[in-house]
Amino acid sequence: MSGSLIALDVMGGDDAPEATLKGALAACSGKGALRVPPERLLLVGDEPRMQAMLRQLGGNPGFALQHASQVIEMHESPAQALRAKPDSSIGRCVLAVAEKRASAIVGMGNTGACVGAATLGLGTIPGVRRPGIAVTLNLTGQPLTILDMGANIAPKPDHLLQYGAMASVYAQSCLGQATPRVGLLNVGEEKGKGTDLLKEAHELLETSGLAFVGNVEGGDIFRGVCDIVVTDGFTGNVILKLLEQFATFIMGKILGELKKSGAKLGEDGLGGLKHAIDYASYGGALLLGVNGVVIIGHGRSDERAVANAIAQAVRAADARVPERIERGLAAPSRSS
Repeated sequence: MSGSLIALDVMGGDDAPEATLKGALAACSGKGALRVPPERLLLVGDEPRMQAMLRQLGGNPGFALQHASQVIEMHESPAQALRAKPDSSIGRCVLAVAEKRASAIVGMGNTGACVGAATLGLGTIPGVRRPGIAVTLNLTGQPLTILDMGANIAPKPDHLLQYGAMASVYAQSCLGQATPRVGLLNVGEEKGKGTDLLKEAHELLETSGLAFVGNVEGGDIFRGVCDIVVTDGFTGNVILKLLEQFATFIMGKILGELKKSGAKLGEDGLGGLKHAIDYASYGGALLLGVNGVVIIGHGRSDERAVANAIAQAVRAADARVPERIERGLAAPSRSS
C-alpha cells in the first residue's frame, strides 16, 4: 500500500506541530466520521519532536515517520528557502511522492514553497502549462470549485481554459458532478465584457466541449449558476480571503444581534451556516496540474481543518485525479 500513503508536512502551519499531529489523530480516530487508516499516513518532520508529542497525545496508532531537519517558515521567500533548505519537511514530502513512496501531500505551511516544491519536484501533467489551486466550497447546498486561488496571478487565455478542464475532471471524479457547469469570472455576463485576457479565454472555453455557461459575476458565486468558477490567481486569492474574513464577520454580527435581542439561539443553532462558510470544513485547496495529489491547507488550520485536508487527499488519491486529468486533457474536445 506504499503508493497510497499520504505524506503530511507536520511542521508546516502557524500552530504546527501540535495542530497537525492532532489533526492526523482526528482523521484516523475510530470515533470520528473520517476514519482514515493510520497506516496510510507518513508524518514528515522533526522525528524526535513528533515522537515526543505523539506520546503526550496518547501514542502512535500506526503512523510511519520520516525525519526532516529543516522547516520553511511562513515568512520566508519560497524560492530562496527551497534552495537553502534541501532537507525541509515539505521538500521531503514531495520527494516521497516523486519516488512513489506516497501518492499525496498535505501541507499547511508556506503556500509558495508548497507550490514551488511540488511543481519542480513532481513536474506537471503532460500538456499542463501552469498548475492552479482549486478550492471547493459549499455555499448553496452544492459544491462550487473556484480555480485559480493564487498559484498563477498572470495567466494566459489557454491557462484559464485548462483550469476549466482540470476542475471539470476533479468535479466529476471526486464531487459526483456528472456534467459540471463552468463559468468565467468577469465584470458582466455579456460575451464582450472584460479584458483581452477574458475575451480570449471566453472564446476558448466556448468551443472547448466543456459545459461552459459563459461569464459569471462575483455575486453569482452565491446563486448556484455554475459548479466551477475560472479566474486568475490574483482575483481568486482576493475572493478566498474575503470570503473567509466575511464569514467570521457575519457570524459575529449575527450572534451579536441575537444576543442584543434576547434570542437564545447560539452558535450551535447556526451549525449549517457555520459549516458552509468555515474554511476548516473544506480542509484545503487542491493543486491541480502536477504529477501527484497536493493539498494546500490554510496556515491557521486547526486540527479539524487538518483532518478534513487529510480526508480530501485520500479521496483525490484514491480517485487518481492526476491520471484522470491527463486523460481528460488528451481528449480531442479538450485540446487547445
